[in-house]
Amino acid sequence: MNFFKAIAAAGLVAASASAFSLPARAADITGAGATFPFPVYSKWADAYKKETGNGLNYQSIGSGAGIKQILARTVTFGATDAPLKADKLDKDGLLQWPMVMGAIVPVVNVEGVRPGELILSGELLGDIYLGKVTKWDDPAIAKLNPKLKLPSAAIAVVHRSDGSGTSFNFTNYLSKVNAEWKSRVGEGTAVEWPAGVGAKGNEGVSGNVGQTRNSIGYVEYAYAKQNKLVYAALINKAGKTVQPTVAAFQAAAANADWAHAPGYYVILTDQPGEASWPITAATFILMQKEPVDKAASTEAIKFFKWSFEKGGKMAEELDYIPMPESVVKQIEKTWTSEIRS
Repeated sequence: MNFFKAIAAAGLVAASASAFSLPARAADITGAGATFPFPVYSKWADAYKKETGNGLNYQSIGSGAGIKQILARTVTFGATDAPLKADKLDKDGLLQWPMVMGAIVPVVNVEGVRPGELILSGELLGDIYLGKVTKWDDPAIAKLNPKLKLPSAAIAVVHRSDGSGTSFNFTNYLSKVNAEWKSRVGEGTAVEWPAGVGAKGNEGVSGNVGQTRNSIGYVEYAYAKQNKLVYAALINKAGKTVQPTVAAFQAAAANADWAHAPGYYVILTDQPGEASWPITAATFILMQKEPVDKAASTEAIKFFKWSFEKGGKMAEELDYIPMPESVVKQIEKTWTSEIRS
């Protein structure tokens, strides 16, 4: 499905500072936050509206902004790829659960390089984002890519400019695999980037990399596919070179222990296993346990239940990973016990 057609069909809004939201009807659901799951939420919303007549008005504005909006009670739900810890959830009266899993991939725009040809290690990726490795023909890159003819050109680094769960998972990964990154920059939805230019949302990073020769960025895999961007292979924790495939994402996701994680707080970066993609992530929904608009809250839960029951194939078509059935059952019990609607 064409990405922008999906947006229009579903009545979703990829919001930026200058964007606007379509007015929601009485039965419509409002949400805001992560850009990471926007392609799959768009596809689900389109199908759900056709089946039920009820729409989803979702602003794809970044995880940080989504968290702010649910705390301000201006939306029915918030969406974040940077999960909140249990004490924060309790303090703010929020319920959190994982909705779907996906993966983050490095994307490049280098002449002559095709998808999956460029190989990067986590440490090297960190050095590029630290501004230590600044040219494509640097010996550190050439060592991992002896068969590629890379230009003697400056690397144009692109990162997120907004509060981003994609950035949280990306910087969490870099902190695990690059000691200098961990000590100098660390992890978070927003960090002090040592190098590069910022772009808003997965949409902005995709557009910037697509238009800028010799650039590198990081996006959710669906954006790389939709925008026909060139992704890099990565060397994982087991020392194996892996391509971003559903099987590799599933291998990493298989390590998740949702049942014993308070608030479903699970980070899936740098997982063990020879087949694991190293920057795999879940994306989460946040709702008020005591919602102001109980009718809207009830409608939102209906949409999420429908998405779990009927959205798995649609998610897989976009290379996301549906939540395991056992976890879905656990989440549904959490809805019943925690949300007062």
